[in-house]
Amino acid sequence: MRPYRLSDYHERSKHRLNRYAPGPGWLDWANQPEAFRSFEGAARIELPLGADLLAARYNDLRRGTLQPPQPIGLDSIAILLELSLGVSAWKSYGGASWALRCNPSSGNLHPTEGYLVAGQMPGIDAGIYHYHSRDHALERRGAWLASASRSGLDRGFLVGLTSIHWREAWKYGMRAFRYCQHDCGHAIAAVAYAAAALGWRARVLVWPADAEIAALLGLNRDEDFAGAEREAPECLIWIGSPGAEPAIPAPPEHWSGAANRLSSKHVGWEDIERVAQCTEKPGTEAIAARSIAPPASEQLVAGPRLDLSAARVIRQRRSAQAFDGETSIGDEAFYAMLEATLVRDGTPPWCAWPYAIEAHPMLFVHRVEGLEPGLYAFVRDPQALEPLRAALRSDWLWQRVGPDGLPLYLLLAYDLRDAARAICCHQDIAADSCFALGMLARFERARAEPWRYRALHWECGILGQVLYLEAEAAGIRGTGIGCFFDDEMHALLGLQGNAWQSLYHFTAGNALEDVRLTSLPAYAFERPRSPARNIR
Repeated sequence: MRPYRLSDYHERSKHRLNRYAPGPGWLDWANQPEAFRSFEGAARIELPLGADLLAARYNDLRRGTLQPPQPIGLDSIAILLELSLGVSAWKSYGGASWALRCNPSSGNLHPTEGYLVAGQMPGIDAGIYHYHSRDHALERRGAWLASASRSGLDRGFLVGLTSIHWREAWKYGMRAFRYCQHDCGHAIAAVAYAAAALGWRARVLVWPADAEIAALLGLNRDEDFAGAEREAPECLIWIGSPGAEPAIPAPPEHWSGAANRLSSKHVGWEDIERVAQCTEKPGTEAIAARSIAPPASEQLVAGPRLDLSAARVIRQRRSAQAFDGETSIGDEAFYAMLEATLVRDGTPPWCAWPYAIEAHPMLFVHRVEGLEPGLYAFVRDPQALEPLRAALRSDWLWQRVGPDGLPLYLLLAYDLRDAARAICCHQDIAADSCFALGMLARFERARAEPWRYRALHWECGILGQVLYLEAEAAGIRGTGIGCFFDDEMHALLGLQGNAWQSLYHFTAGNALEDVRLTSLPAYAFERPRSPARNIR
């Protein structure tokens, strides 16, 4: 029997016109996973609420113009977590309520958990902390008994991200592993934006092995997860002094807290377990070279229509459920959104991304003033232009459009609203929007190094988070689309083989609000706040 391969999972988890990827068949609402992980018995730090005091403007962040860095301590760490992994609002309807968070999630299921790895700092003792987003609190999981064990944390700190696959699999079945990786990418970007609002730089560490991350965060401790759903290590994000990346400290000698059980019963998905093993990341040394677009100072187009605080844009982000099917956006607003997806050193969230550029939006333009409706390609890496042209249909136009320096190409001038709807599992949101897109990623590297499959989805999730915030700043709204017919998208583009694969879709337009829903504050409890002044 041949070993399980990455291609087995990817092909088996595709939605097709004649059948969807294997799923649960029905939703066992009584067994829906608890939305918040906690560690009983762990000491807690209740965090202050201070994001409203930040002076940072979103339009400055997107240009890489940051405020002076804030001192690292309890108040600033609290703001970072509040604006990246925290609750942004509560919604209520028919007696039920649910939390929305700053980091989006497929189905609002939130498989991503966040951890703080900190040395001694004002208000926070050195240790490993789990972030409890509902309570805006830190739970101290691990403590070092000797200061030498936590070396490397004197100039910054680490944020660790993990995934609980069951939270997504409960609703989405086999395809859930993909969605967990999208959500991790969204969370990476959310952390990078929040760090930038505090004047900090964030960067994903490329070299740690998954086993090393698991040991540091205590994910490999069977006794702490007895009967509880396990967490898979994803990545560590360094926030602190630029330059050399830190050494990862040794795991703490002292641990406390036991993970809560999220569901009364767990349904196993063998393919998810196998692809998780198949894509486990070993330790690596070299950082992959990446293409860099022009520096942030070389602005190509005008900025967003709205000039809002960074905190407001981050916290008002929502996933649209429906669009009006009539609204258009101006071409400058559209170009500005695309420009923000280009990788630029020092500009969030791309300052956090160390890998090569692999994902390129294929756009269904429906209602953009000054642009013909049709199919467009946005080639984020100039080195990918010729491989893409060779892989797609030979009769596409490849006509350069838009401002000089913006790598946007018209492939076909045609009304493709019906095609966009059909490809996105017949969802009207892909046709009633101003534009929709699929993210076409180079798949060859993942076949050679399966752990990069996760990184490809992370990059797509980062792209999605950029578009979410850009849509808010443009006065419209976006939504990520995980349900799409993979090979129908490939057929439309004329792709042959598996060198390129569509991994994530997105759409943006004028959202229709559901007036039946009641909005409630993110944190209604009284908490100490930072001093009553703008934090600059």
